[in-house]
Amino acid sequence: MAAGKTKVSRSKRAGLVFPVGRIGRLVKKGTALKRVSANAPVYVAAVTEYIMAEILELAVDSAKARRRNRVTTRDIRLALSNDNELSAFVGSATVPSAGVNPGIHNFLLPLKKSKA
Repeated sequence: MAAGKTKVSRSKRAGLVFPVGRIGRLVKKGTALKRVSANAPVYVAAVTEYIMAEILELAVDSAKARRRNRVTTRDIRLALSNDNELSAFVGSATVPSAGVNPGIHNFLLPLKKSKA
């Protein structure tokens, strides 16, 4: 390396917060692939960072709606369940210590009396 040049991480070069190098290492280690493109970990890190930003934005809105100053796992669960696209993406994933979705099942409600 030439004198006077400093090392810049791939995350910083890509303008990301998520660690590109770590994701690249884990992709190589966790798959049966022998070779991984240099752009693959950057793309995975960018997509993961974007999805997390969306979830956190919705969780902050949920916390504000509940008049809370701190985002909790409950806020994350409510944000995931209230957004149609994220709900379809996440599916039936469990958020630990987040409780259950609010609502009462119809079969638990009292039967309506019919006017005879």
